[in-house]
Amino acid sequence: MALPLPPPDFDYGEAYPGSIVPIVTNFAPRMWVPASFGLIPSWAKDAKITRSTYNARTETVGEKPSFRDAWRRGQLCIIPASAIYEPCYESGKAIRWRIERADGKPMGIAGIWERGIKESGLPSWSMSMLTINADGHPVMQRFHKPADEKRSVVILPEDAWGDWLRARSEAAARAMLRPTEADILRVQPDPLSVARATDSLF
Repeated sequence: MALPLPPPDFDYGEAYPGSIVPIVTNFAPRMWVPASFGLIPSWAKDAKITRSTYNARTETVGEKPSFRDAWRRGQLCIIPASAIYEPCYESGKAIRWRIERADGKPMGIAGIWERGIKESGLPSWSMSMLTINADGHPVMQRFHKPADEKRSVVILPEDAWGDWLRARSEAAARAMLRPTEADILRVQPDPLSVARATDSLF
């Protein structure tokens, strides 16, 4: 792990929208916090919104009601993952594929975070992964339905993790939202039922 932190002190596993995952935020960069996989804006009435807020398009993150406050306030985070999973249709049907670093190291995915207050008075964190266009990427363009725009999360270089959390302007943050170099990735089929062959972590 590129961040000098001990392992999280709470349970987590393979994650889907609504799951709890560890993140490191620029609000508390020396600690893991348990966050919902899917941003929950302050105006949301319940956590069901996470089904549609686990990804935030970088092109519109500053405009969409669900994400714009977190983005404009510069609430940046890193989501660790040993792998991500995407559906591949090259065989004619959706097959889940595993995407990971070829060297086996954890990935640090660029994200944004939000924090609310539960009825108990304890803070409740949530996050969304930032995505960029991947139409021409040698690896990431292989995933999702053939007619769909190809998208990719932003896998931060290890030496940029600190810079991401320290970004103090939108321009500085956007400068780091770049495609991952294809040669650092390893991909392979990791079949699962079609119903679950969607974005997931860990």
